[in-house]
Amino acid sequence: MSKTSVKSTALEQRVSLSQHGAGPWSMQIVTRYGLLLLCVLLVAMFSALSPSFASMLTLQAILSSKAKIALLALAATIPMIVGKIDLNVGFGIVLWHILAITLQVQYGFSWQMAVLTVLAISALYGLLNGILVALADIDSFVATLGSGTVLYAIALWHSGGRQIVGDLPDAFTALHYTEIFGIPIGAFYVLAVAIVLWLITEHTPLGRCMYAVGGNPAAARLNGIAVNKFTIGAFIASSVLTGFSGVLIAAEQGVGQASVGMDYLLPALVGAFLGSTTIRPGRVNVWGTVVGIAILAIGIAGIQQFGGEFWVEPLFNGATLLLSISLAGYAQRRRMLNQKAVVRSQSAPATPPDNNQNATTGSQL
Repeated sequence: MSKTSVKSTALEQRVSLSQHGAGPWSMQIVTRYGLLLLCVLLVAMFSALSPSFASMLTLQAILSSKAKIALLALAATIPMIVGKIDLNVGFGIVLWHILAITLQVQYGFSWQMAVLTVLAISALYGLLNGILVALADIDSFVATLGSGTVLYAIALWHSGGRQIVGDLPDAFTALHYTEIFGIPIGAFYVLAVAIVLWLITEHTPLGRCMYAVGGNPAAARLNGIAVNKFTIGAFIASSVLTGFSGVLIAAEQGVGQASVGMDYLLPALVGAFLGSTTIRPGRVNVWGTVVGIAILAIGIAGIQQFGGEFWVEPLFNGATLLLSISLAGYAQRRRMLNQKAVVRSQSAPATPPDNNQNATTGSQL
């Protein structure tokens, strides 16, 4: 039986105002949308303290700098849905962004062919991780930590530990620097990926099977779901999305260096864990991940605008990760208790008939 690093739950108890009352209904609304409300409150607070915060320039800066982290957080969300953790959202982009540049600068690839090559290699790498986890039955944290370290070593060998610099086509750098109606194109990448993942995970049999695998792989296997196939597929999709994020980093920086990448790992995981505490608490979900990244982006942008030191961002990310894991665990426990209560109520025997009433009815007949 494959090990599960992160549990996800496919069932959800609905609380209605008419059946359960105002108290439970209000608690559910606050639990689901509390982080979204916090985003609004943070924006209002920072804007009140500094009017320049509520500007188009700040919005552009946030969207431009955090779009890649949001893509990586969505990449981490995919394996989490099937109950696994993929650390290569941090390790992978080290090699992918270097490779996207060296293929063009040193090997003469066109930028289109370089991008396709990076995506193809990242897909094969995701397949390898999926096989290690699903077929070799290695814990996903251990498997991706080991393979990611090897990938980082390959990046060091490939770059020789030096920066890779060269002239890149304008069309390639435009993958990052293009703006649409004044909005950085990275925001549209995030929106497109989020919509596609939301449609797949929430509105297709594929998504329901993924949540079933994450909730209880043994039960999913007994119900005829190919657990290994969904696990491997999740790692492939996550790795391809990570590869695309690496391409965007290469287009932004124009320089390949092995020191880039690890700074993305922690905020990406924080966003994914925060996502399981909102919208659908106790369950990893796409829009929750987007809200989690928004919380990080707004909080860090506000702190930096008020002169926060360079060490504040990693401190904020680390503290938020601990808080998000605690909240996710609490929400999941509450979710499981609610489900058990629903199952007990549905399986409870019907109220036995009144013997005296039966006797009276029989005498009347």
